Amino acid sequence: MLRVSHVRKEFKLYSRPALRLKEILFRRSYHTRHVALEDISFEVRSGETLGILGRNGAGKSTLLKILNGVLLPDGGEIDIKGRVTGLLELGTGFDGNLTGVQNILGNGLLLGMNREEIEAKRDAIVEFSELGRFIDEPIRTYSSGMVMRLAFSIAIHADPDIFLVDEALSVGDGHFQQKCMRRIKAFRASGGSIIFISHDLNAMKMLCDRCIVLSEGRVVADDTPEAAVNRYNQLLGADREELEVEAEESGYGTGEARIESAVLRGVSSGSDTLACGDVAHLDVRVSAREHLPDATLGMMIRDRFGQDIYGTNSFLLGVPLVLAAGETRVLRYEFPMRLAPGKYTLTLALHEGPDHTRHCYHWRDNCIRFEVAGILGSVFGGLCDLSAGLHDVTPVSQPA
Repeated sequence: MLRVSHVRKEFKLYSRPALRLKEILFRRSYHTRHVALEDISFEVRSGETLGILGRNGAGKSTLLKILNGVLLPDGGEIDIKGRVTGLLELGTGFDGNLTGVQNILGNGLLLGMNREEIEAKRDAIVEFSELGRFIDEPIRTYSSGMVMRLAFSIAIHADPDIFLVDEALSVGDGHFQQKCMRRIKAFRASGGSIIFISHDLNAMKMLCDRCIVLSEGRVVADDTPEAAVNRYNQLLGADREELEVEAEESGYGTGEARIESAVLRGVSSGSDTLACGDVAHLDVRVSAREHLPDATLGMMIRDRFGQDIYGTNSFLLGVPLVLAAGETRVLRYEFPMRLAPGKYTLTLALHEGPDHTRHCYHWRDNCIRFEVAGILGSVFGGLCDLSAGLHDVTPVSQPA
């Protein structure tokens, strides 16, 4: 369906716009070169969904623009079989002075549809967008969410073979986002291929068959969504100059402090298999190599699909954590186990301040595996026990 081989893209950067003209007139170089993509290779098969992860500036949007034909690569080859459409930057291909209906024609033509095809699908496009009377108003009067509604509706009705989705979906309201996700899943089930960019890591895990991770224009991982998200979290937590790469089972981080060991036990069960309704003790042994006055210990529970279920840390809980150089301590999280029966993993992190993106001392992905088996108390459906109660609050009728 799609094959990308050794693609490269670079841009000329000018400190001032006037230097572009000066470069032409004097035939001298007044620019610096920025390599946005370097040696990018991957394949996407029919019916496959590929996620692309990376920090801001990693080259994700540049890659999608090349795949959509908006930009041309400076090197490498791209082999695409079928029609490619998608959502890139909001407003791309729209004329703000034209109405929504008029832009359906213009945008549809840009996506490769012919006039007859657009006319046949116009009512369906308008209906799906749910813009109502605003469809006859100029695009410049639309909110970003309304623009996204129209752009998605046109793109998905172009009957693509490959659908590209950038962060544009994030601006819509919850109802329309869910509607778009249902349509995307139906498109994939019918054999369509999807390339998906998002910072919503749970969406990546649920929608994608595999993910690639970009860093400084290069592919640093091409793996399952779970493994790719873990690699992406590593990049977020890495201080590039200080990163001390360790074995995967030991985690990664800058090394000023370490998570030496961790054990999760149920108070009643005494093991890492506990019932919903039991109380969990999570004991984490940490050591510090340097004095750390603002340390934070965080935890994240994930289900068997890799979705983040619950996470917190000592900073959010308002529990100060000061570690002295050479000190080893055992810290305990205590919480009621209200998760539904199933298998789960637990990720731990030692970092500075409110989150691991600031300064990550040590991160250990899925370092604990535990199982919730059985339910103590009322049986329930779904993912967690909210301990709901039911009360009769019927008003008492007053005597006449």
